[in-house]
Amino acid sequence: MNLDLLQVSAPGLAYICLGGFIVLFSMISLLVKEKLYINEVVLGTGFGIIIGPYVANVFTPREWGPLENTITLEVMRIVLATGLFAVGVELPCAYMKEHAKSLLIMVVPTMAFGWVVVAGIIQALFPRLNYISSLCIAACLTPTDPVTCAAITRGKYATKHVPVNIRRILSAESAANDGLAYPFLAISIYLTVETSVRTALGKWFLVGWLYQVILGTVLGAVLGLLFSKLMKISHNKGFIDRESYVAQYLALSIFTIGIASTIGADDLLAAFAAGSAISWDGHFNEQTENDTFSSVIDYVLNCGCFIYIGAWLPFGDYNSPEYGITPWRLVILVNAILVLRRIPPLLALYKFIPEIASWKEALFSGHFGPMGVSAVFVSNLALTRLPTPEHPPANQAQYLAATIQPIVSFVVLASIIVHGLSIPFFNIGRGVHSRTTSMTATWTSRNRVTVPDWVLWARRAPDIVKSTAVEDVEQGPTNIPQDTDGSVVDIPDTGPPDIVVISQVVPGDVESVVIRRHSRGKDDSSPELVQVESVNNHTGLANLDNGVSDDDQIKNVRFPPAQ
Repeated sequence: MNLDLLQVSAPGLAYICLGGFIVLFSMISLLVKEKLYINEVVLGTGFGIIIGPYVANVFTPREWGPLENTITLEVMRIVLATGLFAVGVELPCAYMKEHAKSLLIMVVPTMAFGWVVVAGIIQALFPRLNYISSLCIAACLTPTDPVTCAAITRGKYATKHVPVNIRRILSAESAANDGLAYPFLAISIYLTVETSVRTALGKWFLVGWLYQVILGTVLGAVLGLLFSKLMKISHNKGFIDRESYVAQYLALSIFTIGIASTIGADDLLAAFAAGSAISWDGHFNEQTENDTFSSVIDYVLNCGCFIYIGAWLPFGDYNSPEYGITPWRLVILVNAILVLRRIPPLLALYKFIPEIASWKEALFSGHFGPMGVSAVFVSNLALTRLPTPEHPPANQAQYLAATIQPIVSFVVLASIIVHGLSIPFFNIGRGVHSRTTSMTATWTSRNRVTVPDWVLWARRAPDIVKSTAVEDVEQGPTNIPQDTDGSVVDIPDTGPPDIVVISQVVPGDVESVVIRRHSRGKDDSSPELVQVESVNNHTGLANLDNGVSDDDQIKNVRFPPAQ
């Protein structure tokens, strides 16, 4: 009897690759993500390239026929919607209301500046595209990708080294400007396909802004508030369990984009608004606190999405002289975008954004504007509104349809590499700096501790900070660090007994210095080697914590062992 049991199919190979990657990556995830600071975005894209049509030829999304663009569009839509909904939920209660001014300044001028400037660069490098077509491609590259941005706003490195106000404003900005990419794309498409400028502008205002953006935002907010009230009533009556709360991360986000896309509204903005509204009073956050299921969903979807993107990248189109696309033009475009798209406007406007305290933080925020899932989504959305290109293209609309994905996908690939590997390079730089920067000082008082003069060089520290310690500093302070509510803070063992940790508790308008030093013997008057890694601004009273940064107090407290 002949049993034909072996059936090698594209779906089966796709399941093997996706599941195998997640299993293998999970086994070394602690090493890769917490030690090397490389997340699933970079590794998933690299794995997708390996199994894609240009290497192993196992997973080939572009060979799925006429439905390929639709499948890609919907995969990106689901990943973006769940990510945006999660961002809205994880922001503090009423965050969008309290920080509306900062977000408005950070989102609208930055997006408009980047849109216009990037369009000019594209037209200069690809002269066959007119400026309107260049604006359409620039609209795909304008939004900050919330999925890739999560590598900066979450994770061990971000918790330690990125101030909480920067992490939150970057998360909110990446979510808001994803939905606002619709109007930028709409005006470009209307000016390209409509014969009358007046008609294009009219449709842009009525459809692009009033219907898609405004209606999408209101729809998402209403759905979020409605389900928040319904779940609270159900919770009070004992009808809903904890698992059902967590399931809303996926279910309500998909439900929202289903309604929004059906009526033609901005589904991404609706998903973000629904996430913000459902957690507006904090009840939803309380019920899902410390639950990891949403993180698991996010992790699996991100892995699958970037494997898909890696296999989807059209490497063969990056050298298409017939369309004026060559590798050197694409490389110049990427470098110009990284420098000019976000950094100049944020450096000019950061003084009007309270969450950004200095030009260094503005430079950091300007650099971390990754382009990824959102750019792929918008480019595929643009193709649904453009004619199918002939060879050669018969008009400007067909030429735009033929060139939009090669240009956008190359910038996405470069952004994944640059922004995905920025954190590891920053970490290497910090490690080198901490090993080479050491300072020496002598303590002259045993009952009153003053900050050595060299600390003033570190970062505008106050001239003198009194310690709360009343005992001999060689024996350590007698006061027990307490939290703002008066509870005792659990301080882990910091090493052998000859290591002393001193905490300074000062008002919020003065900077706090926390140091670790080697203890000396009572009769030893030689200088001691003291190493300071962080001098931080904070609001309220800052107390020594357990080594993990407190979002509301200390931005970063971490010290290498004294030499």
